[in-house]
Amino acid sequence: METRIPLLDIEEQRQLFGPYDRHAKEMSRRFGVRMSAKNGALRLRGGGDQLSTIASRIEDILADIRSSEMEPPPAEIEARLLGDVASTKKTPEASPKERGHRSGSRMPEARSDAQAKYLQAMRDSDLVLASGPAGTGKTFLAVAAAVRHLQAGRVSRLVLTRPAIEAGEHLGFLPGDYEAKVDPYLRPLYDALRDILGPTGFRRLKSLDLLEIAPLAFMRGRTLARSFIILDEAQNCTPGQMKMFLTRIGEGSKAVVSGDLTQTDLPGGVSGLTDAVNRLDGIEGVSVVSLGACDIQRSGLVRRVVEAYGNE
Repeated sequence: METRIPLLDIEEQRQLFGPYDRHAKEMSRRFGVRMSAKNGALRLRGGGDQLSTIASRIEDILADIRSSEMEPPPAEIEARLLGDVASTKKTPEASPKERGHRSGSRMPEARSDAQAKYLQAMRDSDLVLASGPAGTGKTFLAVAAAVRHLQAGRVSRLVLTRPAIEAGEHLGFLPGDYEAKVDPYLRPLYDALRDILGPTGFRRLKSLDLLEIAPLAFMRGRTLARSFIILDEAQNCTPGQMKMFLTRIGEGSKAVVSGDLTQTDLPGGVSGLTDAVNRLDGIEGVSVVSLGACDIQRSGLVRRVVEAYGNE
């Protein structure tokens, strides 16, 4: 039998294999489970019961590595892999608040009731429609949820998209291929990924083709299966574009659609996000989340600016 566990970077592989592949060799000798790594995934082969036990231990170890700033010593990882957990003291687990602010793995946690509802909706629903003003964590929390799903193996890739609408300025033609052209529009999503994974983890994600840039205009006719799809700045979608996007969601996928309905740059007509909320609220598998000024975490100044502008 065989199972695969996604790895985010070469450091995770190094820690699991141990010095001179000692952990892998001992695991093969004791349990008959062989461990190898290729294309960003850890591959385990062996007997059914032993395989599931080792896979569960590895997933627990990876969860701790990703949530902690400190690297566990090789002796601890070896003991946990081989089952001798009591003989080695485990690194104390960080609290959720500490975990959300560490530089190595900044996995954010909810800081308000509405943000907690947003995170819960992304765990439970196949489609989440989220609206709220700037600084409420719409993008950052969606990226964090996507990374969690990828780390847990529930999806096989992340897909980022947004409409290429300029905020009142016309930048003209941009050089490069379509990814280079859409890169400036997706910068907030990139920044969130770098903040959560770090520069090395982000580069690893791209090099292993676990991250796809899919301009909204190029998505017609596609089926996105086993993907976590984020449509950002969705207030700038037309209803037709929104329908096209929502019908791309394939088997085993989740989609998060987020935007600020007070900052639409459409020349006229109804925003596709508003239209989708009105049509889909209450449908099974769909969650609608609204965040407000009280959920703004970016800064006190941003909260005061949003309140001063009101619903304009």
